[in-house]
Amino acid sequence: MKFRTDPATIRGSIAPVVTPFTADGAVDHDSLRGLVRWQLESGSHGISLGGSTGEPSAQTVAERIAAMRTAVDEIGDRVPFLPGTGSHKLDETLELTSAARDMGADAALVITPYYARPTQEALYQWYATVAREFPDLPLVAYNVPSRTAVDIAPHTVRRLFTDFDNFVGVKETTKDFEHFSRVLHACGRELLVWSGIELLCLPLLALGGAGFVSAVANLAPTAVARMYELWEAGEFDAARELHYRLHPLVDLLFVETNPAPVKWVLEQQGRITSGHVRPPLVSPSKDALARIRVLLAEGDDLTQQI
Repeated sequence: MKFRTDPATIRGSIAPVVTPFTADGAVDHDSLRGLVRWQLESGSHGISLGGSTGEPSAQTVAERIAAMRTAVDEIGDRVPFLPGTGSHKLDETLELTSAARDMGADAALVITPYYARPTQEALYQWYATVAREFPDLPLVAYNVPSRTAVDIAPHTVRRLFTDFDNFVGVKETTKDFEHFSRVLHACGRELLVWSGIELLCLPLLALGGAGFVSAVANLAPTAVARMYELWEAGEFDAARELHYRLHPLVDLLFVETNPAPVKWVLEQQGRITSGHVRPPLVSPSKDALARIRVLLAEGDDLTQQI
């Protein structure tokens, strides 16, 4: 919990690590430990687990907590740890967030409750409940309307940021770039905003964003972290060059539903024992694999960096 007392230090490339499974579908803790170690060696500025790339909705609460514990054991206090602790059920969200707090997470990433399509007032009440329950744990809302069918509005973020000292930021996974600007305009630059959209990671920094939680860090962690560092150093042309060089790997992620493509690649690279994804996801189709191979070849130099 080294970073818990000063969440403003949680910046840069926060890698949203996949949850590896064995070929028969069990959580593969050995592979998870190896992935976290690789991210740290590659220069990622933080680790997240249990966001969309981690297939949380396909796991039990006990599995998610056990995976968080494995990550914490490997990370120690070297970089911030921001586990995803949200669910569509409030009791599960509170249980997961409590576990994250107790095991030393630096902040909790709480997704907007999915499927129910709550109103803005309902979203406020949801996050207010979590904030009151864990006053000493920084909370970050995870806004991903393409998966949840609800969009947390800038004015709702402002209410939460104003009313609760431990509501510190938002991971914005929306392609509406105006939304990023309106959130920062409503709350001020003290609000921590991370991009979860790969091709908006670099542009967000120009608005005063804190960094990004980008799934492409599962393939090219060094390049993604370096892009942030170059921007912060004022080397804008070099940062833009990396942004464009990452395009093929970004496209690879979404040939079919994330994280199936990236898990296939990680298996081929020997970083995990199996590319298994849990239902309702399936492994990439034959046509998808052909496209994945082409894109991987285009971005291969970035996947080899460390």
